Amino acid sequence: MKKIFGLLALVFVLFSCAVKVPFTNEVRQEFGLDSEEKMRKVQFFTSSTIILKQVAQSSSETTTDDSGVLVSSSTDKSETIIIPANSKCIFESFGSNKEINIRFELGENKYLSFKSKSNKLRDRYYFVANWSASGGPELMYGNKKCKVDMMRGAARSSYIIVSRKRLQKNKRKERVVGGMKV
Repeated sequence: MKKIFGLLALVFVLFSCAVKVPFTNEVRQEFGLDSEEKMRKVQFFTSSTIILKQVAQSSSETTTDDSGVLVSSSTDKSETIIIPANSKCIFESFGSNKEINIRFELGENKYLSFKSKSNKLRDRYYFVANWSASGGPELMYGNKKCKVDMMRGAARSSYIIVSRKRLQKNKRKERVVGGMKV
């Protein structure tokens, strides 16, 4: 009897664990995620690493120092943004072209867009960038132009994931009948 209850408890625990699945139109339709309010309650994740490199800003200056030596100096500013695979992210807004804007950090316009390639139910929401830009794929992140690092990340095939859990409750009752005597 104890073995049966132990086995049932183990089965219940295994079936109640959440698994990560791609966010698709099917998932969106099944859970009625058509409003911003409902989407904000969902925890999203990235499927693979996305690396963005801010387009470098350089400045140069020529001056003289205290001893009259001519000095030319230049400064390059760049930033690399690394979003590791399985990073937690939240819904920001719906885009104008049916994309979903996902936020990874606080800040003005610091979100990435993901879009389904077609209206098929099982189509995933993939990372959106200007893939045909000269010099490599680019996008705006935090009001700055960034290039997508295609060598170190898997951005082109990156999509968003959600945790999904199936709860199944079974109530079982067991009793021993003593029988009846005439």
